[in-house]
Formats: sequence, structure tokens, C-alpha cells
Amino acid sequence: MKRNISVLLSLIVLAGLMLAACGTPATEAPAAATEAPAATEAPAAYEGMKVEAASCDYGGEFKSIEAVDASTVKITLCVPDPAFPSKIAFTSFAVQPAEYLESTGGNGDLLEKPIGTGPYMVDSWVRGDQLILTANPNYWGEKPADSTLVFKWSTESAQRLLELQSGTVDGIDNVGPDDFATVQGDSNLALYTRPALNIMYIGFNNNPQVEGFDNTKNPLANEKVRQAIAMGIDRQRIVDNFYPAGSEVADYFTPCAIPNGCIGDKWYGFDAAAAKALLTEAGYPDGFETVLNYRDVVRGYLPDPNVVAQDLQAQLKENLNITLKIEVMESGAYLAAADAGQLQGLYMLGWGADYPDQTNFLGYHFGAGASKQFGDKFDDITSALDSGAQLASDAERAPFYEAANNAIRTHVPMIPVAHGGSAVAFKASVTGAHASPLGNENFSVMSNGGDTFVWMQNAEPISLYCADETDGESLRACEAVTQSLLGYETGGTAVEPVLAESYEASADLTEWTFHLRPGVLFSDGSTLDANDVVTSLSVQWDAANPLHTGNTGAFSYWSGLFGAFLNAPAQ
Repeated sequence: MKRNISVLLSLIVLAGLMLAACGTPATEAPAAATEAPAATEAPAAYEGMKVEAASCDYGGEFKSIEAVDASTVKITLCVPDPAFPSKIAFTSFAVQPAEYLESTGGNGDLLEKPIGTGPYMVDSWVRGDQLILTANPNYWGEKPADSTLVFKWSTESAQRLLELQSGTVDGIDNVGPDDFATVQGDSNLALYTRPALNIMYIGFNNNPQVEGFDNTKNPLANEKVRQAIAMGIDRQRIVDNFYPAGSEVADYFTPCAIPNGCIGDKWYGFDAAAAKALLTEAGYPDGFETVLNYRDVVRGYLPDPNVVAQDLQAQLKENLNITLKIEVMESGAYLAAADAGQLQGLYMLGWGADYPDQTNFLGYHFGAGASKQFGDKFDDITSALDSGAQLASDAERAPFYEAANNAIRTHVPMIPVAHGGSAVAFKASVTGAHASPLGNENFSVMSNGGDTFVWMQNAEPISLYCADETDGESLRACEAVTQSLLGYETGGTAVEPVLAESYEASADLTEWTFHLRPGVLFSDGSTLDANDVVTSLSVQWDAANPLHTGNTGAFSYWSGLFGAFLNAPAQ
């Protein structure tokens, strides 16, 4: 069922109340001692960590992270951020024990054996086969409905459906576009659709020095060439032929269900003649040759990447005489290359909402701290996004997001193609089954009536240190094991307390204080305290921290949502 996305912003208003300190009940005076009690050593004072920027001139959003005491964390920002609760709730900002992070050196075992506070913990991971999670005996919440959770994967939607029909798995992700009716017509199965809170886009690297082209002759560095390609692709044809019900052509990068997503001028309509004329004006009357990169991984925003790539190849050859050489890359290497701005030519990528706000769509992709995937930044885009992100109301933010949308249309760092409808499917007998608009289904509430729940998704996780991952398969597995200060409601988008029992913000939304839930244990039996939070966040923030390593060391969500790293090396 489609949910009211706009309700989330109202939840960003100061939601937490500080816990009142409980008084100690009075007791009768003890009888006089006949012997002086032995002296006892006073407990050591809590040594709370604090990581702080000397000033905000370094360019990021964070000013400091401080463990005020064992159960209180204060985060001070350089600028107001009304979306901060939604950001800090995301999986990438989950908390692990400081001692464990230090013992792993920020990588190693951390990549495959996270220590979390979630309902499950890692039992075993057989690369290429399956990931097995078991119930966390120290979990502070309601124990999982099934004690074992198994992740399996297949890139083929037909194979995933066959596994579900045969009963070897209990649920599958991203039902194929042609299989919706099959699932709906089978009384043993149940289909759950997701709202299309995503975007599939064709990206460009506008850097004139992209490898493979003469330094000054990368055609995609020319804005008119990018505009011509935008006009020369029939996006409606792609959606009609290769996307399931509930999908639509994207006239803007951000889905319209998100406040200020669809304001400003709509995207270019398909006009092959005008596109050809503009390409000629740009100096390429005979077209040119380049590459089209993608990864063969199914997503809700891209249900069949192979056929879409072939259609783009055919369209650009026919309409603009642009010859595309298709190159398929392994998923992890592809994402790393995109984030580093190392992909040549054109490429296909997409995004699903982590939280429903423009900072997660435009801010993450085109802001000053965003990745290098599109090449050089555009000042009129980044300045508008910086201004819009600091304002609390949709009405105040609207002019800035309108300006950003119009500037993106002018500069064409990418072409928005589709907001893809998608669905998950389960055995009809599964209790607690649901689809999440954020793609973060909560498996701890699901049961097949036995002890083991088996889920099949599109691909294997890249790693389980999700501070340094962006793929949905990794994030979904991490969400079962690790938790953040805040989180999202099951099957919805509202922010709710998780490891923080309550929180409050200053009037100017720059100082956020979180009060940790008492008595929370990690799966290894250690107790959660404020220093664990400071360490887990600061290793991402501070590029000089020896634990700032991870899988690739990109920490893309941090820079995408919070801007520059502290102590970032000089470019």
C-alpha cells in the first residue's frame, strides 16, 4: 500500500524528551557499625571521548561528537539540519563496540563478522553460496520469530521465482516484470508491491581527461552533447517495454512523492531531430564512439539491465549515430569505480530512498560532498542544495530545490529515466510478511512456522561493514545485525528511537543530544556506551583515524550526507 511520505518531515521536529533522573527512595538509618567498614576504592570516572573539528572551515557538516557521559551522546553540527534524525537513522551509521573496531583495524574480520545489537548475529558466510544469521541471545528487543535467517541470492528473477514456487525459499526480492501476474495467480504465494521511491539514471563522466579520450576531446565534457543525448533517448519506450506495473518515466531525478521532488522545469522530451541538430552544433555531426558501463544486478529501479543496455545502444545508434560499446562490470568494482569518477562514457545506475527527503536524492548525488561519479561539480547546483538543506519547512526549501532541478536539467550530469515499480513475494503462509518502501524489510517479524527463514535476493552482499557499502544486498543483511541511534518503522518511513531511547535538539537544529537505551548488550556480551557511538561515527568522519579503512575506504554515505571528511588528504 502506498504510504504518505510527507509525514516524515513532521517527525523531524524535536521528538525526544529527556529522561528525568529518578530519585533514590529514602531508607531507615542503618544500625551503628561495631567495626569501621573496610575502605573501598571509588569507581573510576567515565572517560568520555570527544572528536572535534578545530573549525567548520574544513567543509563538512559535523563540528563535534562527544560522549557527555556513559549514556549520553551530543553531536554538534556546523549548520542546521532538519533531516538529521532521518540521516543518523540509516544503516551506515550503525554502532559497533569500540574495542572490536580497534581490534580489527577497521577492516579484516569487521567486513564479514560485525558485532551488533540487532536481533541476529552472523553464524557463517560461505562466499558464493549463503549467509547464515542466528538469533542474538543478548538482543534487547523482542526475539526474532524464527531463530535462523538465511540469505541466498540469484541474479535471475526467473530463478528466484522458481525457488519460491518449489518451496526452497520463503521470500524473494524484485519479482520480474513479467512475473507479477504469475505470483498473483498462485494461491500459495503472495505479492507485496513497493512504491516507486527510486530513480534509474544514465550517468556521464564530464571530466575532459577521462581515459580513452584525447585529454580535451571527451565528447561528454561538452554540455550540448549531453543535452543532445538527453533529447535523443525515448525513455517512455524503455519504461513501456522493460518495466513492471507501477513504474513511470522520470521527469525529475527525485520521485514526486518526496516533498519538493518535482518542482521546476520537466526533463527534455524525446525529439530525435532536435537532438541530432544539437549534436551537430556541438561539433559531432557524424556521432562518435564511447562505452556504456553497467553491472548485471537487478534492482527495483532497473529490473533487467541487459535488455535496457541493448535498447540504449540501439536508440543512440539510430538517433544520433553514437556507437556504444557495452561493458559489464562486477558489482563491487563497478560501484567503487563510479564513486571514484573512473567510469568512462555513459553508465547505468540508480538509487532507492534511504529516507524520503531531498537531501537523500539531490543532496547525496549532486551536493558539494557528493561522490565524483559525474565528474566536475556545478556551483549553481551545489549552492542551491546547501541552502535548501538547512531550512526546516518545505515552503522555505522549495525555491532552492526548484533552482537545483533547473540547473541539473541545464547541465545534464545524468539523464533520469524511470521510477521503477517493484515487488517482493512470499509464501502465502508466511506471517509478518511485508514490503518496505525503503527496501529494508524486517525479517525478525517474519515466520514460516518453523525455525529457519530463507530469503533470496538479487546478489551476494559485498561486505557486512555497511559504513563503507552502498549496495542494497549488503545493507539489508547489516540491518538484521547492527543498529543505529534511530531507525525506521517496520514497513514504513517514520523515524523511531532504537539505541537512543530519546533525543532532543537545540532551537537552531545544530546541537543534537541522544540518550542511550539502558542495559543494551552487543552480541559479544559487551555493554553499549557512549564511547561506542563516538568511535563508530568518528572512524567514518575522520580520514586521519587509523580505523578509517573499511572495504574500499570510500565511506560514501558519510560524505554524501554530511559533506567533507575531517582531516581529508589534500587533493
